[in-house]
Amino acid sequence: MRLEPHQKPLLRRGLRRSRLTWRRVSRRGRLAVLLAGVLSAALLGGGPAAAGTPPDPDAAKLRLPGPPGGEDVRVLVFHASAGEEPPTVDAGIEAIEKIGQSGPAAQHFTITATADPSVFTSDRLGRFNAVVFLTGGGDVLDPAQEAGLESYMEAGGGFLGIHGAAQAEPYSDWFSGLVGARPAAGGPEKAQRATVEIGDRRNPATKDLPVEWKRPDKWLNWKENPSGSVHTVARVRERSYDPGEGAMGWDHPVSWCRDYDGGRSFYTGMGGTADSFQEADFRTHLRGALLWTTRLARADCQATITANYKAERVTSPNQPGQSDQIGEPHGMATADDGRVFYIGRGGGDSDAPVVTDWDDPAIGKGQGTVHVYDPATKKVSLVGSLTVFGNKGGGDELVKVEEGLLGIALDPDFADNGWMYLHYTPHSQLNRDTHMAERRVSRFTVDATSGKLDESSEKVLLKWPVQVHSCCHAGGGMAFDSERNLYIATGDNNSSQFSDGYSGNNPEPDFKGVSFADARRTAGNTNNLNGKILRIHPEDDGTYTLPEGNLFTGEESDEGGGKTRGEIYVMGVRNPARISIDPETDVLYAGWVGPDAGQPSTTWGPAKYDTFARITHAGNQGWPYCMGNKQPYRDRNLPDPEKPLGWYDCDHLKNESPNNDGLVNIPPAQPNNIWYSPQGGGPDYPRDENGVPSYKLDEQKLLLPWLKGGGQATMDGPVYRFDKSVASKGKWPAYWDGKWFVGDFYDAEQPRHAVVMPDGDEAGALPVHAESLRKIIPVGEDGIRNLMDWKFAPDGSLYVLDYGRGFFTSDDKSALWHVTYEGGKATPAAGDVVGKSAKGAAR
Repeated sequence: MRLEPHQKPLLRRGLRRSRLTWRRVSRRGRLAVLLAGVLSAALLGGGPAAAGTPPDPDAAKLRLPGPPGGEDVRVLVFHASAGEEPPTVDAGIEAIEKIGQSGPAAQHFTITATADPSVFTSDRLGRFNAVVFLTGGGDVLDPAQEAGLESYMEAGGGFLGIHGAAQAEPYSDWFSGLVGARPAAGGPEKAQRATVEIGDRRNPATKDLPVEWKRPDKWLNWKENPSGSVHTVARVRERSYDPGEGAMGWDHPVSWCRDYDGGRSFYTGMGGTADSFQEADFRTHLRGALLWTTRLARADCQATITANYKAERVTSPNQPGQSDQIGEPHGMATADDGRVFYIGRGGGDSDAPVVTDWDDPAIGKGQGTVHVYDPATKKVSLVGSLTVFGNKGGGDELVKVEEGLLGIALDPDFADNGWMYLHYTPHSQLNRDTHMAERRVSRFTVDATSGKLDESSEKVLLKWPVQVHSCCHAGGGMAFDSERNLYIATGDNNSSQFSDGYSGNNPEPDFKGVSFADARRTAGNTNNLNGKILRIHPEDDGTYTLPEGNLFTGEESDEGGGKTRGEIYVMGVRNPARISIDPETDVLYAGWVGPDAGQPSTTWGPAKYDTFARITHAGNQGWPYCMGNKQPYRDRNLPDPEKPLGWYDCDHLKNESPNNDGLVNIPPAQPNNIWYSPQGGGPDYPRDENGVPSYKLDEQKLLLPWLKGGGQATMDGPVYRFDKSVASKGKWPAYWDGKWFVGDFYDAEQPRHAVVMPDGDEAGALPVHAESLRKIIPVGEDGIRNLMDWKFAPDGSLYVLDYGRGFFTSDDKSALWHVTYEGGKATPAAGDVVGKSAKGAAR
């Protein structure tokens, strides 16, 4: 309850100028200055200090219990302002008082409201479990009072700042650290309705709030973005309101917390209107913050602080002329015992010979490598290599090749059987006359004693033809689900060079009768395994069966029969280099590279879109007919492929290519979750009466402003699942549980984020929240600049492959990295939690 009468704001006009110097003095220095003043006064006035020894500096500090407050939980609500009292004070006090009497009785607390700052120089400050600043800003504490607040935090106290508290004590660096950020000038003055994105689904202040929380308030902009130095639990979505001058962009923190100077600090920029405090969800937000700051609940407020993560390169550069540490990085898999197996596609070091002459039997011959890193010994060894077609170097699309050793997966019982699955293009099966090759997925055995790959143990599960006259887009990713089904990502092996970087549907170019520029022959073809994500069930004898629920059975009688392949789970993908399976839900996540057009065309359709999708059932993801959220391309066909025909109907697709040997009537295109272009993330346009977008740049709307392309190549990442049973020093915290990691090969403005998807399995649902990983998984020349693959190990730490700086080769930047978490446990310490109510609340 409110124990003290409401008091007028305190005005200290005479103190302000002197504090410009004062606040730059260290805490111990300020105490020394205070004591010097006491001593001078005593000498001048003949007081006790004149007759004795100078006082001990620690004598000026408050004698507070550690931690402050007891089982009878009390909260101090401080509301002084160096100006007119804000109109939110009474509403705020009333709300906090009612919050203190809500919920289980064991979580109740009483409040004391005051505008008298002398409480911060009184030992009675130690009675309060938490202090709330409900101030309107300005200089509200003198140096001794601020020192008292510092002593309170050092003793383990809790602090909650609301809205205008970020403007209090403007000359104090320490207080700036306490609140986390200072408001920028020139922000919006009026209340506006906006959407708040809840990124932390475990913190007591946010776990019970809507993921997308729509509410009116006065929204502050910040002088400096605090993300990375504080743990942000909520962000306001700027495109949902007018942020005015000083807008932050997509990353606009609005509520955050951190352990600070021995105590716990929570700040929210919300609460700028009196009506806010009447809102049930906002009271829920404040109540959770108070549970943590009063020590009634524990919370992890360290999970997104950059300094709590360590990124360490664990492989050395190769010795000259060797691949003793790493090949041309192209994928990895983690074993249950913590070892990391990673593959090299087939390019050697920059001095290795490259054969491009089709008359030479050695054309494109390279060595696909398999290495293993053992974290127990911190050593790398070469497990084995395969002779592959995949070493033709760079050049245009009629010279270079992206085949080779493309994917790796370990059998779910790898620890017992040593079975390793490799997705590759054997050089031995190359037809130099027709420029055709064979892609295969084979099972090999890794000898338990020697640790080497036994090439003689190969069991070819699946093989299919691929054209290699023209590159590109081979795919390669593989993953197992909990039912032991193996997912295999295959690229469309198609060039978009002959369609100006748009659909890749030019039926004309071919080599000896095989089209290499018409993705309707591959990705859009129900009878072709290229441009797909396949799903099979490997059997112990080296064969496979087909699980139920694939897109086709292979026995469809439609259009005469014999026009489908039962291995197809997903069709209509271009280059799915990386796929992942959520270990908790078995949902498939995938990313694929788009074509090459730099901007949209009102004639041909969308610009290049790189794409990510959460795929909950078998279907067609659209390529080469539709991309993004079902944005169609223009059809083209013989006799004149340069003549635009009608727009594809994404809901009623037909494959009318002369190169199609599958069904004409194919499954409708599914919308995708994330797509981006050189212009930005999630481009969308007004549509006409037939649903065709305008494709005019000046009419473009960006639905996902947190990412952008340019040079772009998606690298789908894992969905992290926190395992509390695993005791690991480097394990990423539970905060990341359920978040989907999406990234790009490049490291400029391209994605490297963890996203929160909405509940349910709605196809094409947009992420509701995104959080940058660019400081945790460091970018830049000496960081992880070219992200090729990333996976969590069973111990909860993250491994990342950096491709290096040169294409079709390995170099001294090609490396395996290890990213570990070094933050502490949830706070307050388990022994400091008040009562029984917080048991089980630790995160």
